[in-house]
Amino acid sequence: MKLANFEFEGQTGFGIVEETTVVDMTDAVEGISSLQDLVERGSAAVLNSAGKGRRLSLDEVTLLPPIARPEKILCIGVNYGNRNAEYKDGSDLPKYPSLFMRSASSFVGHGAALERPRVSEQLDYEGEIAIVIGKTGRHISRERAADHIFGLTICNEGTVRDWLYHGKFNVTQGKNFDRSGSLGPWIVTRDECDPMGELAVETRVNGEVRQSDTTANLMFPFDYLISYLSTFTTLRPGDIISTGTPIGAGVRMDPPVWLKPGDVVEVEVSGIGTLSNTICDEEPSDA
Repeated sequence: MKLANFEFEGQTGFGIVEETTVVDMTDAVEGISSLQDLVERGSAAVLNSAGKGRRLSLDEVTLLPPIARPEKILCIGVNYGNRNAEYKDGSDLPKYPSLFMRSASSFVGHGAALERPRVSEQLDYEGEIAIVIGKTGRHISRERAADHIFGLTICNEGTVRDWLYHGKFNVTQGKNFDRSGSLGPWIVTRDECDPMGELAVETRVNGEVRQSDTTANLMFPFDYLISYLSTFTTLRPGDIISTGTPIGAGVRMDPPVWLKPGDVVEVEVSGIGTLSNTICDEEPSDA
Protein backbone atom coordinates (compact mmCIF):
# COMPACT_ATOMS: atom_id res chain seq x y z
CA MET A 1 0.00 0.00 0.00
CA LYS A 2 1.26 3.48 -0.87
CA LEU A 3 0.31 6.11 1.70
CA ALA A 4 0.77 9.86 1.30
CA ASN A 5 0.30 13.02 3.35
CA PHE A 6 -1.20 15.83 1.31
CA GLU A 7 -2.70 19.29 1.38
CA PHE A 8 -5.83 20.09 -0.61
CA GLU A 9 -7.75 23.38 -0.58
CA GLY A 10 -5.99 24.48 2.59
CA GLN A 11 -6.66 21.25 4.50
CA THR A 12 -4.17 18.50 5.32
CA GLY A 13 -4.99 14.82 5.11
CA PHE A 14 -3.65 11.44 4.12
CA GLY A 15 -4.70 8.73 1.74
CA ILE A 16 -3.96 5.68 -0.35
CA VAL A 17 -2.16 6.35 -3.62
CA GLU A 18 -3.60 4.41 -6.55
CA GLU A 19 -1.85 5.13 -9.85
CA THR A 20 -2.53 8.83 -10.55
CA THR A 21 -4.97 9.43 -7.70
CA VAL A 22 -5.04 9.52 -3.93
CA VAL A 23 -8.05 8.18 -2.04
CA ASP A 24 -8.68 10.41 0.97
CA MET A 25 -8.67 8.30 4.17
CA THR A 26 -8.55 11.18 6.65
CA ASP A 27 -10.78 10.30 9.63
CA ALA A 28 -12.04 7.15 7.84
CA VAL A 29 -11.03 5.26 10.97
CA GLU A 30 -11.79 6.77 14.36
CA GLY A 31 -8.72 8.36 15.88
CA ILE A 32 -6.67 8.30 12.68
CA SER A 33 -6.46 11.69 10.98
CA SER A 34 -2.84 11.57 9.82
CA LEU A 35 -0.19 9.15 8.64
CA GLN A 36 1.52 9.55 12.01
CA ASP A 37 -1.65 8.30 13.72
CA LEU A 38 -1.78 5.34 11.35
CA VAL A 39 1.87 4.45 11.87
CA GLU A 40 1.33 4.51 15.62
CA ARG A 41 -1.36 1.85 15.12
CA GLY A 42 1.44 -0.29 13.70
CA SER A 43 -0.39 -1.47 10.58
CA ALA A 44 -2.18 -0.05 7.57
CA ALA A 45 -4.52 -3.06 7.55
CA VAL A 46 -7.16 -1.09 9.48
CA LEU A 47 -7.81 0.87 6.27
CA ASN A 48 -8.89 -2.21 4.34
CA SER A 49 -12.31 -2.33 5.96
CA ALA A 50 -12.78 1.43 6.26
CA GLY A 51 -15.04 3.53 4.12
CA LYS A 52 -13.18 5.50 1.48
CA GLY A 53 -13.40 9.23 0.96
CA ARG A 54 -13.09 11.37 -2.12
CA ARG A 55 -10.70 10.45 -4.90
CA LEU A 56 -8.29 13.26 -5.78
CA SER A 57 -5.89 13.55 -8.68
CA LEU A 58 -2.26 13.67 -7.58
CA ASP A 59 -1.98 16.77 -9.75
CA GLU A 60 -4.56 18.50 -7.54
CA VAL A 61 -2.83 17.97 -4.21
CA THR A 62 0.40 19.16 -2.63
CA LEU A 63 2.33 16.17 -1.30
CA LEU A 64 3.87 16.71 2.14
CA PRO A 65 6.63 14.79 3.93
CA PRO A 66 5.06 11.43 4.87
CA ILE A 67 5.65 11.95 8.59
CA ALA A 68 5.03 15.53 9.62
CA ARG A 69 6.73 15.55 13.04
CA PRO A 70 8.96 12.51 13.56
CA GLU A 71 10.50 12.30 17.01
CA LYS A 72 13.84 11.33 15.46
CA ILE A 73 15.40 11.52 12.01
CA LEU A 74 18.55 9.39 12.18
CA CYS A 75 20.90 9.63 9.21
CA ILE A 76 23.66 7.20 8.28
CA GLY A 77 26.80 8.38 6.50
CA VAL A 78 29.23 6.43 4.26
CA ASN A 79 27.19 3.22 4.14
CA TYR A 80 27.84 1.94 0.60
CA GLY A 81 31.13 0.03 0.41
CA ASN A 82 32.56 1.98 -2.50
CA ARG A 83 31.76 5.29 -0.78
CA ASN A 84 34.47 4.63 1.78
CA ALA A 85 36.97 4.34 -1.09
CA GLU A 86 35.54 7.55 -2.60
CA TYR A 87 37.08 9.52 0.29
CA LYS A 88 40.57 8.46 -0.91
CA ASP A 89 41.97 8.63 2.61
CA GLY A 90 43.27 5.04 2.77
CA SER A 91 41.04 4.20 5.72
CA ASP A 92 39.78 0.71 6.48
CA LEU A 93 36.09 -0.07 6.24
CA PRO A 94 34.36 1.32 9.32
CA LYS A 95 33.51 -0.98 12.21
CA TYR A 96 30.38 0.99 13.14
CA PRO A 97 28.05 3.32 11.21
CA SER A 98 28.61 7.07 11.01
CA LEU A 99 25.57 8.86 12.40
CA PHE A 100 24.01 12.32 12.61
CA MET A 101 20.51 13.69 13.11
CA ARG A 102 18.31 16.09 11.17
CA SER A 103 15.33 18.25 12.05
CA ALA A 104 11.93 17.93 10.43
CA SER A 105 12.15 21.54 9.22
CA SER A 106 15.11 20.65 7.02
CA PHE A 107 12.81 18.59 4.75
CA VAL A 108 10.07 19.42 2.26
CA GLY A 109 7.81 17.06 0.32
CA HIS A 110 7.77 15.81 -3.25
CA GLY A 111 7.38 18.59 -5.80
CA ALA A 112 8.43 21.39 -3.45
CA ALA A 113 11.54 23.45 -4.07
CA LEU A 114 14.74 22.85 -2.14
CA GLU A 115 16.33 26.10 -1.00
CA ARG A 116 19.92 27.01 -1.74
CA PRO A 117 20.77 29.11 1.34
CA ARG A 118 21.90 32.70 0.97
CA VAL A 119 25.14 31.94 2.88
CA SER A 120 26.45 29.25 0.53
CA GLU A 121 26.42 28.06 -3.07
CA GLN A 122 27.46 24.53 -2.09
CA LEU A 123 24.06 22.82 -1.96
CA ASP A 124 24.47 19.14 -2.88
CA TYR A 125 22.17 16.11 -3.32
CA GLU A 126 22.26 12.70 -1.65
CA GLY A 127 19.70 10.14 -2.81
CA GLU A 128 18.78 7.61 -0.12
CA ILE A 129 16.26 5.03 1.02
CA ALA A 130 14.57 5.87 4.32
CA ILE A 131 13.04 3.46 6.82
CA VAL A 132 9.87 4.46 8.69
CA ILE A 133 9.64 2.76 12.08
CA GLY A 134 6.23 1.33 12.97
CA LYS A 135 6.77 -0.39 16.32
CA THR A 136 8.46 0.77 19.49
CA GLY A 137 11.60 -1.12 20.42
CA ARG A 138 14.85 -1.06 22.35
CA HIS A 139 17.68 -3.63 22.02
CA ILE A 140 16.02 -5.04 18.90
CA SER A 141 17.70 -8.14 17.47
CA ARG A 142 18.56 -8.28 13.78
CA GLU A 143 16.22 -11.25 13.47
CA ARG A 144 13.27 -9.12 14.69
CA ALA A 145 14.25 -5.88 12.97
CA ALA A 146 11.80 -6.23 10.06
CA ASP A 147 8.92 -6.45 12.55
CA HIS A 148 9.64 -2.86 13.56
CA ILE A 149 9.46 -1.42 10.03
CA PHE A 150 6.21 0.20 8.93
CA GLY A 151 7.45 0.93 5.43
CA LEU A 152 9.97 2.69 3.24
CA THR A 153 10.16 6.12 1.66
CA ILE A 154 12.76 8.13 -0.30
CA CYS A 155 15.08 10.86 0.95
CA ASN A 156 17.12 13.52 -0.82
CA GLU A 157 19.45 14.24 2.07
CA GLY A 158 20.42 17.67 0.79
CA THR A 159 23.70 18.98 2.22
CA VAL A 160 25.38 22.38 2.37
CA ARG A 161 28.96 21.17 2.01
CA ASP A 162 31.07 24.05 3.31
CA TRP A 163 28.97 24.23 6.47
CA LEU A 164 29.85 20.61 7.32
CA TYR A 165 33.24 21.80 8.54
CA HIS A 166 32.27 24.65 10.86
CA GLY A 167 32.68 22.40 13.90
CA LYS A 168 35.57 20.12 14.80
CA PHE A 169 33.56 16.98 15.52
CA ASN A 170 30.15 17.37 13.84
CA VAL A 171 28.35 17.91 10.54
CA THR A 172 25.08 19.15 12.06
CA GLN A 173 25.13 22.66 10.58
CA GLY A 174 25.54 21.56 6.96
CA LYS A 175 22.84 18.92 7.32
CA ASN A 176 20.07 21.02 8.83
CA PHE A 177 19.42 24.10 6.72
CA ASP A 178 15.67 24.68 6.50
CA ARG A 179 14.12 23.19 3.35
CA SER A 180 17.44 21.80 2.10
CA GLY A 181 16.27 18.18 1.73
CA SER A 182 13.14 16.24 0.89
CA LEU A 183 11.17 13.14 1.88
CA GLY A 184 8.49 11.29 -0.05
CA PRO A 185 6.60 11.10 -2.22
CA TRP A 186 4.86 8.49 -0.03
CA ILE A 187 5.45 5.51 2.24
CA VAL A 188 5.26 2.02 0.74
CA THR A 189 4.28 -0.48 3.43
CA ARG A 190 6.68 -3.38 3.98
CA ASP A 191 4.21 -5.99 2.72
CA GLU A 192 4.55 -4.42 -0.76
CA CYS A 193 8.25 -3.52 -0.71
CA ASP A 194 10.49 -5.98 1.11
CA PRO A 195 12.91 -3.86 3.17
CA MET A 196 15.29 -6.81 3.47
CA GLY A 197 15.36 -7.46 -0.28
CA GLU A 198 17.69 -5.86 -2.82
CA LEU A 199 16.57 -2.34 -3.75
CA ALA A 200 18.07 -0.06 -6.39
CA VAL A 201 18.54 3.69 -5.85
CA GLU A 202 19.30 6.19 -8.62
CA THR A 203 19.75 9.97 -8.46
CA ARG A 204 19.41 12.18 -11.54
CA VAL A 205 20.09 15.89 -11.94
CA ASN A 206 18.37 17.43 -14.96
CA GLY A 207 18.00 13.90 -16.33
CA GLU A 208 21.68 12.98 -15.94
CA VAL A 209 22.35 9.93 -13.79
CA ARG A 210 24.70 10.91 -10.96
CA GLN A 211 24.22 8.08 -8.45
CA SER A 212 23.27 4.43 -9.00
CA ASP A 213 23.69 1.47 -6.63
CA THR A 214 21.78 -1.26 -4.79
CA THR A 215 21.36 -2.17 -1.16
CA ALA A 216 23.36 -5.33 -1.85
CA ASN A 217 26.41 -3.08 -1.43
CA LEU A 218 25.48 -1.66 1.98
CA MET A 219 28.15 -2.07 4.63
CA PHE A 220 25.46 -1.87 7.32
CA PRO A 221 22.16 -3.43 6.13
CA PHE A 222 18.79 -2.24 7.35
CA ASP A 223 18.43 -4.96 9.99
CA TYR A 224 21.85 -4.12 11.42
CA LEU A 225 21.04 -0.40 11.55
CA ILE A 226 17.82 -0.98 13.47
CA SER A 227 19.55 -3.28 15.93
CA TYR A 228 22.53 -0.95 16.38
CA LEU A 229 20.50 2.26 16.78
CA SER A 230 18.06 0.65 19.22
CA THR A 231 21.00 -0.24 21.46
CA PHE A 232 21.26 3.37 22.62
CA THR A 233 17.86 4.91 21.77
CA THR A 234 14.28 3.69 21.82
CA LEU A 235 12.93 3.60 18.28
CA ARG A 236 9.33 4.82 18.12
CA PRO A 237 6.59 4.83 15.47
CA GLY A 238 7.25 7.55 12.92
CA ASP A 239 11.00 7.68 13.52
CA ILE A 240 12.92 7.84 10.23
CA ILE A 241 16.27 6.23 9.43
CA SER A 242 17.92 7.55 6.28
CA THR A 243 20.24 4.73 5.29
CA GLY A 244 23.10 6.35 3.35
CA THR A 245 23.85 7.52 -0.18
CA PRO A 246 25.85 5.93 -3.04
CA ILE A 247 28.91 7.47 -4.68
CA GLY A 248 28.41 10.31 -7.15
CA ALA A 249 27.43 13.37 -5.13
CA GLY A 250 28.35 16.71 -6.66
CA VAL A 251 31.13 17.33 -4.15
CA ARG A 252 33.07 14.34 -5.57
CA MET A 253 33.02 15.58 -9.17
CA ASP A 254 36.15 17.26 -10.59
CA PRO A 255 35.60 20.14 -10.23
CA PRO A 256 32.66 19.93 -7.75
CA VAL A 257 29.26 20.70 -9.26
CA TRP A 258 26.69 22.33 -6.97
CA LEU A 259 22.94 22.52 -7.36
CA LYS A 260 21.65 25.84 -8.70
CA PRO A 261 18.22 27.42 -9.09
CA GLY A 262 16.18 25.72 -11.82
CA ASP A 263 17.87 22.32 -11.45
CA VAL A 264 15.62 19.27 -11.05
CA VAL A 265 16.75 16.45 -8.78
CA GLU A 266 15.05 13.06 -9.00
CA VAL A 267 15.71 10.14 -6.65
CA GLU A 268 14.19 6.86 -7.84
CA VAL A 269 14.02 3.69 -5.73
CA SER A 270 12.76 0.37 -7.07
CA GLY A 271 9.44 -0.61 -5.55
CA ILE A 272 8.80 2.85 -4.13
CA GLY A 273 8.77 5.47 -6.89
CA THR A 274 10.48 8.79 -7.66
CA LEU A 275 11.02 11.80 -5.40
CA SER A 276 11.41 14.97 -7.48
CA ASN A 277 12.31 18.52 -6.46
CA THR A 278 13.45 21.71 -8.13
CA ILE A 279 16.05 24.09 -6.68
CA CYS A 280 15.44 27.72 -5.75
CA ASP A 281 17.32 30.41 -3.85
CA GLU A 282 16.34 31.13 -0.26
CA GLU A 283 13.97 34.07 -0.22
CA PRO A 284 15.13 37.30 1.48
CA SER A 285 13.87 37.87 5.01
CA ASP A 286 13.01 41.09 6.80
CA ALA A 287 14.27 39.68 10.10
